[in-house]
Amino acid sequence: MTDDIIALKTRLHTGLAALCEAGPAGLGARAEALYHPEVEVRAAHPINEGKGLEFLETALYGPLLTSFPDLERRDLIVMGGRYEGRDYVAMMGHYCGTFREDWLTIPATGRPVFLRYGEVHELREGRIIQTNCLWDVLDVIRQAGFWPLAPSLGTEAMWPGPITADGVLLTPQDPGQGAASIAQTLAMHDTLGAYDDFGDAGREGLLNMPQKDHWHPRMMWYGPSGIGTTRGLQGFVDYHQLPFRRAFPGRKGGGQWEEIAEQKARHGGGHYIRVGDGAYSVTGGWPSVFALHTGPDFLGVGATGKPVTMRVMDFYLHHEGLIRENWVPLDVLDLLMQMGVDVLGRMQSHFRRGR
Repeated sequence: MTDDIIALKTRLHTGLAALCEAGPAGLGARAEALYHPEVEVRAAHPINEGKGLEFLETALYGPLLTSFPDLERRDLIVMGGRYEGRDYVAMMGHYCGTFREDWLTIPATGRPVFLRYGEVHELREGRIIQTNCLWDVLDVIRQAGFWPLAPSLGTEAMWPGPITADGVLLTPQDPGQGAASIAQTLAMHDTLGAYDDFGDAGREGLLNMPQKDHWHPRMMWYGPSGIGTTRGLQGFVDYHQLPFRRAFPGRKGGGQWEEIAEQKARHGGGHYIRVGDGAYSVTGGWPSVFALHTGPDFLGVGATGKPVTMRVMDFYLHHEGLIRENWVPLDVLDLLMQMGVDVLGRMQSHFRRGR
């Protein structure tokens, strides 16, 4: 890890916290100091995509700072590195603030809200040229007292920080350890890609296939709201992996890849980041998953036959030689839109409470 990357991590850790605490009046100056004038913004639905400081201020941060006037940022993981010649800082944590005014049409509660985030920032000459912000909007809906979907199979709760309590990496890390971390993550990914969803092995097949060689016996998998948190390989398989793979089988095989090739070409996609930093690794894509929704009852939605893409990040802690924890920001509202379910649209009558 170079001194330059350490400096960038430190700059974003302190600078983004200061931006939040500056409030709407101080947003412009703080944004100009941290972001390139032509910054590309990629954010969770319904914010989505835009370019430039005006979009950053009016669509991304401005509404958030207005709705949560005492907003603060609590980083749980700050890591970074270089991938394909680009410098990245990746961050996971929670925004915390009192919900004083409606945000994205979600009714204010007057109570504290924790908005979890996964963010990956590409930097050029010290400023953010591309920002990827997967904020869990569905979880804010949940905290506001509404639930628009079938019950989550996993546990809905705040995401904890790493069990090792060392996720904010602002000191030099062993580059060999970082290389080993991302290598282990990609090896685990290879086992998932090689697995045959169209066989009849079912639950036992997922429990016994080679992924088990990479996960810690006490693994924790922290999914987005709508999926929830699971513990252990058995919990991961039962509460997320098996339902997910039944709904979206053969994402890179089984004759379906050709059917979504046009969609992949249109969106670009694949991983834009693969970085190891000490005992941590991160991958992310915008999107990184392309699939046909041909299986039953994922998020309570029956098979639609629709092609879908998924905006997703994965943060990993490697501990005792294995993957101990995995935090997974995923844009569930965007995925559901592609499956024909407009969550924010469907909730408007509830948000108005009959008014």
